[in-house]
Amino acid sequence: MRARARGGWRRAHRPPPQPPPWWPEGQQWPPPAFAPWARPGRVVWRVGCLLIVLLLFISLVGTVMVGLAAAALGVAGIAWSLRLAAVGALLIGVLGVAGGVAWARRLAAPVTELIVAAGRVEAGDFGARVTERGPREVRAVAGAFNAMSARLEATEARRRSFLADVTHELRTPLSVIRGQAEGIADGLYPGDAAHLAPILGATRTLETLVDDLRTLTLSESGSLVLERESVDLAVLVNETLESFRANAEAGGVQLREQVAETVPLVNADPARLRSILANLLANAVRYTPPGGRVTVRARPGPGLVEIEVADTGAGIPPELLPNVFERFARGPGSQGSGLGLAIAGDLVVAHGGTIKAESEPGLGTIFRFTIPPES
Repeated sequence: MRARARGGWRRAHRPPPQPPPWWPEGQQWPPPAFAPWARPGRVVWRVGCLLIVLLLFISLVGTVMVGLAAAALGVAGIAWSLRLAAVGALLIGVLGVAGGVAWARRLAAPVTELIVAAGRVEAGDFGARVTERGPREVRAVAGAFNAMSARLEATEARRRSFLADVTHELRTPLSVIRGQAEGIADGLYPGDAAHLAPILGATRTLETLVDDLRTLTLSESGSLVLERESVDLAVLVNETLESFRANAEAGGVQLREQVAETVPLVNADPARLRSILANLLANAVRYTPPGGRVTVRARPGPGLVEIEVADTGAGIPPELLPNVFERFARGPGSQGSGLGLAIAGDLVVAHGGTIKAESEPGLGTIFRFTIPPES
């Protein structure tokens, strides 16, 4: 009795589980919904009770049916009928209990594993997986659970990687601003235009990064609003190319425009469409050596308009090509933030189009995307 009492005291005074580091401060831990997951044995107990009630009901119905049959046979067959009813009820009960126990054991193990794994996921362990076994319905639930856990784990990994990349990108311009500002404040540098220029440049970098992150956030959350209107691609391509011409000529890069006369008007957001072209042109001009050329083409297609930006640069490394539209994907020696192509891809998809890249090292790169025409 004392040992049992001491064991009960230990269970009653067991310290509660500690919340994970990510749990919001001030929120109840464990949450009310977590309590059932911590006691998976209750499910087995309830299933067992249900089986016992069902078997008793079957036995009662069998006994009543046999009794009615005995009444129909007359007084002489009552004793024999009662013995038959008792044996039949006992046999049905034994078979039912054996089958119920086997079914409950077959069901309880995978269900218990699912319950425990669900508790782990709720506690922040997205690597929890279960074995797909048991009845078909339980296997289907286990497969869905594993797929959900895998997506949650991948999302969490992307979130952590994204935060690390954003922190790295913010640190560089902030270091420039702080270093220059402290130098001017300490009298090491004069507060002239030459020493303020790095601060202004870093500020513009931060502004561009914040705008890019905002665009990505709106796109991924489905909150990006497109101000669609009829857009003349010939005019838009020409204006975008002119904005890059001075930079291209300074680097010895030739810009070309090839827009077919049969290209129809497109239904697009002109500012977003210009941003797509600007991102692709900025990369093309940056990685094209002196004497090279960058060409923008537009031509009609079956039910869409195809636009491509081709350059004669060094090309994209084969190992990077499949990931060029991912956030912060950058090649060796890249000076950008790694968000431009990710934004271009999201904006194209938001317009209902597709985008892809083709490249061969040493022969250049082609970015090709589609936009639906005006209906």
